[in-house]
Amino acid sequence: MPILYLTEADVGRVLTMELALDAVGAAFRKLALEEAVNNPRQRCQTDHVMLHVLPAAAKTLGALGFKAYTVAKSGEAKFQVTLFDPKHGGISAVIEADLLGQFRTGAATGVATKKLARADASTVGLFGTGKQARTQLLAVCKVRPIKKAHVYGRDAERRKTFAAQLAQETGVEVIPVDRPEEAAQGLDIVITATTSREPVLLGEWVSEGQHLNVVGSNFLAKTETDVEVFRRTQVVSADSKEQAKLEAGDFVEPVKAGVLQWADVLEFAPLLVGRYPGRESPQDVTLFKSLGLGIQDIALAAKVVELAKQQGLGRELL
Repeated sequence: MPILYLTEADVGRVLTMELALDAVGAAFRKLALEEAVNNPRQRCQTDHVMLHVLPAAAKTLGALGFKAYTVAKSGEAKFQVTLFDPKHGGISAVIEADLLGQFRTGAATGVATKKLARADASTVGLFGTGKQARTQLLAVCKVRPIKKAHVYGRDAERRKTFAAQLAQETGVEVIPVDRPEEAAQGLDIVITATTSREPVLLGEWVSEGQHLNVVGSNFLAKTETDVEVFRRTQVVSADSKEQAKLEAGDFVEPVKAGVLQWADVLEFAPLLVGRYPGRESPQDVTLFKSLGLGIQDIALAAKVVELAKQQGLGRELL
């Protein structure tokens, strides 16, 4: 069986946020229907490089495979998704997956925001000015009538450049702010997409009716939120509760303090399809903890491969 190989450039020719939102939404619904399997991320390492592997399968999406990525001590990261024929086995495609991962992470936030944020939410606060932060804002602008976004990052010049780029991409007023609280106070949706090991979002800045997307940390030793955030939150959900117990550093201190109970953390997939109530009033504060799931990667990769084949992109490996 020939194997289709797609480069980042190939992926970029077919990948859109609309495609990512559809694929990631479908992945969550398949999990809720027990028509998909998602295994938590596995890690191993040498002295210089850590390997991360996220396997998943969804027969009704025609998807079976895994994302694997390496992160070197230098910080350099390389990403690939490998897909297998879901009926006969054998590798069917290998996809360079840096851009794909950015879009699937943004799309997960978009799906969660569409479900949990107030319908009239029109303002966003964004912590972070990197590649992941970009797709977070792109996704949220697709699911809510966003008019204004405040962006905070530690580097003033970088946040200014980022704001200008995202204003052009989204058609939304994007304002670089000098103080972190300006990316949270009084805004409808707040997103943390940073590499910080210490809280960047403080509970004292959280107000009634907000929806919070906490995205940056997937290690127990890292958190973007303080305990007070959870004291002010009525609905806490995670893309995978099983994976959250292994990786959600944001939950560690709230659980230790007795502010958060694991029994109160809602699995997002069944919440999405209505098995849990989610937001029950405009005053509720809701929170979505995104860790990043293999099922999201392979569901989106399968769609990308389908479109790439239609357009004659990529090359075959024998």
